[in-house]
Amino acid sequence: MKEEGIHIGLPPSLRDPLLIAGFEGWGNALDISKTMVFYLIRKLGAKCFAKIDPDTFYRYDESRPIVNIENGALKNISSPGGSFYAAKTGSDAHDIVILKAKEPNLRWLHFADLVLSLCEKLGVKTIISLGSMYDNVLHTDRIISGVASNEGLFSKLSKKNVIPINYRGPSAIHSTLHSEGQKRGFQSVSLWCHCPYYLEGTTHFGLLSHLGSLLSFLGGFELDTKEIETSWLELNRQIQELIEKNPQLQAMINEVRKAKVRGSWATMRESDKKDEKIIYLKDFLKPENF
Repeated sequence: MKEEGIHIGLPPSLRDPLLIAGFEGWGNALDISKTMVFYLIRKLGAKCFAKIDPDTFYRYDESRPIVNIENGALKNISSPGGSFYAAKTGSDAHDIVILKAKEPNLRWLHFADLVLSLCEKLGVKTIISLGSMYDNVLHTDRIISGVASNEGLFSKLSKKNVIPINYRGPSAIHSTLHSEGQKRGFQSVSLWCHCPYYLEGTTHFGLLSHLGSLLSFLGGFELDTKEIETSWLELNRQIQELIEKNPQLQAMINEVRKAKVRGSWATMRESDKKDEKIIYLKDFLKPENF
């Protein structure tokens, strides 16, 4: 079945499903959102049943198609876009619909309408979007903040130490999706992981594990996070060894630790000395195998 902006295969039969949406783009620091939905798809055995038409929502000069050429022959070309996946969890609570997509460049209201209309057809009543931001935090922190459509829902988040967001500024597609969803009676949650800026270019498996556990709690389904927790133990060991051997890293970490008021990465960058060198641990770490 084809509608404007989406190609739908055989719609899955699901038990009281909820939607988990992860977007690449502006709100995807350390690839937390992107990696989490990949992990969910793999661990839950989710199957693709619908694809977003890239021509409707993406500017190719902003999100260029990826081409594969071998020995002078064009093998394939893949355009930006997104896909919907469905997974039966076997729980008494919810099955899962997963949206994995690049943040659209165009027609956000139409994009939200498309997603919400599909959710209505599938019986989805709750939408959870995943985001991440750079912040003045330590790599040992596992901080997630959030927005919920009602006090009762946020009370549930508070039990897992999710911090309420206070923010005024540019938004991501998350806000449009939740705003339009609330108008149509959906419950909605937006979760944001706070990432240390000095890990830019690597993956914070500790945050991923924490986010996975939170999603499992909200959805009432089981999710094995041992794999990413083990990856975090190894990454944390490498980080600690680097810090112990490098006075410059120690000084940088101590400055972050001293910051009592957590500000956004953008605010922190504006206050930095122009000639001060920022150290990224990815330059020292071993390649990841996750």
